[in-house]
Amino acid sequence: MILLNRLILSPNCPLSQCFPIHHRLNPNHNSSSMAIASPSTPTFSASFRCTRAQSTRFFLRSSTGLRSHRTRRCRLTISSRLNSSKPSDAGGSVSPDNGDLQYELQHEFSPQRSKGSPVFVTLPMDVVNYSGKVRRWKTMLQSFRALAAAGVEGVVMEVWWGLVEREEPGVYNWQGYIDIVALARRCGLKVQAVMAFHQCGTGPGDPYWIPLPQWVLEEMKRDPDLAFSDRLGRRNTEYLSLGCDILPVLHGRSPIQTYADFMRNFRDTFRPFLGLTITVIQVGMGPASELRYPSCPSHKLTRTWQSHELGEFQCYDKYMLASLNACAREIGMHEWGNGGPLGTENLTHNPEHTEFFKSNGSWNTPYGKFFLEWYSRMLLLHGERICKEAESIFRGIEVNKSAKVAGIHWHYGTQSHASELTAGYYNTWIRDGYLPIIRMFCRYGFTLCSTCFEMQDADEKQKNPFSSPEGFLRQLLLNARICGIPLTGENSGPSLDDKSFRQVLRMSKFYSDGLENLPFSFNFVRMGKNLFQYDNWVRFTRFVRQMSNGNNFRAKLDFSMKVAAACAC
Repeated sequence: MILLNRLILSPNCPLSQCFPIHHRLNPNHNSSSMAIASPSTPTFSASFRCTRAQSTRFFLRSSTGLRSHRTRRCRLTISSRLNSSKPSDAGGSVSPDNGDLQYELQHEFSPQRSKGSPVFVTLPMDVVNYSGKVRRWKTMLQSFRALAAAGVEGVVMEVWWGLVEREEPGVYNWQGYIDIVALARRCGLKVQAVMAFHQCGTGPGDPYWIPLPQWVLEEMKRDPDLAFSDRLGRRNTEYLSLGCDILPVLHGRSPIQTYADFMRNFRDTFRPFLGLTITVIQVGMGPASELRYPSCPSHKLTRTWQSHELGEFQCYDKYMLASLNACAREIGMHEWGNGGPLGTENLTHNPEHTEFFKSNGSWNTPYGKFFLEWYSRMLLLHGERICKEAESIFRGIEVNKSAKVAGIHWHYGTQSHASELTAGYYNTWIRDGYLPIIRMFCRYGFTLCSTCFEMQDADEKQKNPFSSPEGFLRQLLLNARICGIPLTGENSGPSLDDKSFRQVLRMSKFYSDGLENLPFSFNFVRMGKNLFQYDNWVRFTRFVRQMSNGNNFRAKLDFSMKVAAACAC
């Protein structure tokens, strides 16, 4: 027996000695000078009862290699009190940066997680600031420990192009993300890294504003057609127009080459973590990292209970128009190459009140079919180019690759599925627009990621009779089953009620029932104070246990703020 009467865990993380950094950084950068406002450092008392096990874990020892470490099967008891001068909420918040929190952890465990469907938690969008440093370091440390104690498999970390390669092309600052990955490893959590090549937020006044890199925006000023444009000439800078995918418009590099260089540098920088701590690379392919056009601003898509926009076709920049015109000339229909379809607008966003989207509209005419096939094919080609690059870059490395499809469901109950069409999904009541995308992901060994797992038709139809998130998701999941592709689910909204969690369980079972070899995981979006509020935390930890399907995991949280949960040694 090994007995530790008192174990003090320092929040400081020795990151600079972990591994070599293969990238160019400002020589004056000092990651140890971060000033984080957070509660006082927690103290832990712990006792361990250990027996030897046969499993082996690897830990980063130095820049020259890895050290294997024989692990042990342990019984761990930890009692922790997070002291703070700030009182608890009236609602009984258990946020790690809010008030007193006691953990009591008792569990027999091995380094392997329980069988079942692992749950990941997406980190706050602003977890890394413009200086490349982690915000609220101590709070993040305490939150990671709480997640690990609850049995969460890991965290989802969005790696923003606009922060890493911000100032000039080919100069990468990964430091904040290195710190997060090292912190996750220290807490026994896995990491999914999202290559976020899109804009975050609505503008400089948005607290989560992260634009594209400054040098890219300067190129956009010189050539506005690098941004998408709709029929009214409105530019969208969320993501570079895929009409210029392979053109050398970014300081002699094409956008696809630029994305590939970013991923390659990420691979070289984080190589010691790949397959050990970083287990998934999700490759962004459009706004919100989803393979779609920015048919309407992303911030509106997150508030579908307020807006059910038809969206606008994004085909009016000169690069998209050149492609459309060339395709029209190939079939001898020059007049079809001058722009997108007419009759797509309506103030009430009712497709039945438009000439193009109504049930007997021109979407189902030879011209409509030509345009929609070209528009969706351009999106598919963009996805394939990125998949090909990612597959080559991460080949031979034990990480899973994934890509995301948007959950655009608010006109799913109509014949034309208008808002799906403007987003680039040629999916109607007579045509399956998702199967070609899933087949493409499958060819390159990608996992499919999608949202809407917590949404129910009964709720949505009260606000919008055309909506059907369950119909959309069932179509997607059936195609995934047919193609034999692994799946990752996400929630669209911040719901933390039992009804939403039950729906996630129901839809995950719909996908995985009877399939033993197709893994399913779930990403909860996203971590914040709400998650750690007492009632929400109770529901969330119960959901994690239900997803794990393991009987060896026990969690208990009562008003004395005592948690009994699993924790990896």
